[in-house]
Amino acid sequence: MKKRFTFLTSCWLIVLAWSWQSCTKEDLLPTTCNPDFRPVVMVHGFLASGDTYAKQFQRFHTNGYCWSHLRAFDWNTTGFGADNSAALDALINEVLTTTGATQVDLVGHSAGGGTCYTYLSDPVRAAKVAHYVHVGSSAQNAPAGTANASVPTLNIGSPADLVSGTSTIPGAINLSLPNLDHYQVATGTLTFLAMYGFFNNNTAPLTAFISDDVEAIEIAGKALTLGENQAINAGTIKIYPVDPATGFRLSDTPLHQLTTNSNGTWGPVVVPKSQPLELEVRGTGASDRTIHYYREGFTHSDHLVYLRVLPPPFSLAGILLGSLPSNDAQTVMAVFSANQAIIAGRDDFSVNGIDLATEDFAPADKTAIAFFLYDDGDSTTELNPVGTFGNFPFLNGIDFFMPTTPEGSITLQYNGRSMHVKNWRSATDGIIVPVFD
Repeated sequence: MKKRFTFLTSCWLIVLAWSWQSCTKEDLLPTTCNPDFRPVVMVHGFLASGDTYAKQFQRFHTNGYCWSHLRAFDWNTTGFGADNSAALDALINEVLTTTGATQVDLVGHSAGGGTCYTYLSDPVRAAKVAHYVHVGSSAQNAPAGTANASVPTLNIGSPADLVSGTSTIPGAINLSLPNLDHYQVATGTLTFLAMYGFFNNNTAPLTAFISDDVEAIEIAGKALTLGENQAINAGTIKIYPVDPATGFRLSDTPLHQLTTNSNGTWGPVVVPKSQPLELEVRGTGASDRTIHYYREGFTHSDHLVYLRVLPPPFSLAGILLGSLPSNDAQTVMAVFSANQAIIAGRDDFSVNGIDLATEDFAPADKTAIAFFLYDDGDSTTELNPVGTFGNFPFLNGIDFFMPTTPEGSITLQYNGRSMHVKNWRSATDGIIVPVFD
């Protein structure tokens, strides 16, 4: 019976996704959030951050969840073997206190699934969780929780996920979704449909799409160190509207200038709908490098806009990023695909007309979501590996020369979308991070 239910559930989700466009009840979408929904806490994986779940948060918000009921847990993904249960418990306790709920629903992706299984191994902690979703994560022998206090568990995977693959957890609901890479398993529409139904007594959401906000667009998030997710206290954030045709600022005066708090959080602030933005972030250290994030225009409020800065040079992630040049003759850029890998033969990705979605840099088993582009010192684009990025999943380093004179734009193309960014000087001005969400 369990296998039959799983199969039928999978088929229902696939059919529902294909037919949703015609049956979405847009006129029934809530205009205010419903605090009666059980809060959801989501835990990211290795080299990731809470913004893994930005699209899922927006889908839940579209269907009436309050932002206060949607929380992401950030942890140091380079702290191998560390037990993060106490910090996760503190967050869950805070969510329960502020929302008045008695339990949360919990989600863990990839290495975050192991974090959640460890957390739920304690019956006192497990009692705070109504449902657990294990997404693109490790094989387990039983549902999450202890033998006498197991937590209802939904296990979601995809055979196209070449990092985690699929697994069967005895006693759990096991759902295999087609053609999803390791990040799509966490960020995709089918996963949202499964989670929403699992959390809400098999009730379908009003829509699986993210609605366009008709009023103000609010954005908020965190400033953290890359990989380690250490909060940047008193960091400075400046938000500028940019010309979509060039990536140049439309004004020298920022729309907003913000200071992060001790948790690295900032916002919310209101920004123009659909307006491309540059978000400049800098830490407080004299040697901290400025990072220029470029985002396509927001059409729905987003409270998981994360701005990562370089970690300290003595840390593991700092050693990895130590090869990034500081040289005013060239631009240094890290392109981030937030919701799926870039895979050769499936995706198109180019910079200044040069194809980078190749088997050398974007094979399916690499699951590449971040491309670090810079010159190795000879002012020539050779498309060779640079740095030690190739030793890690999800990351690439490519010898790619982007001169800073004359002042101009760099053009990025990704699956039919275009973005233009300014060719900032890497020493004086900092590093560029264009984000395709």
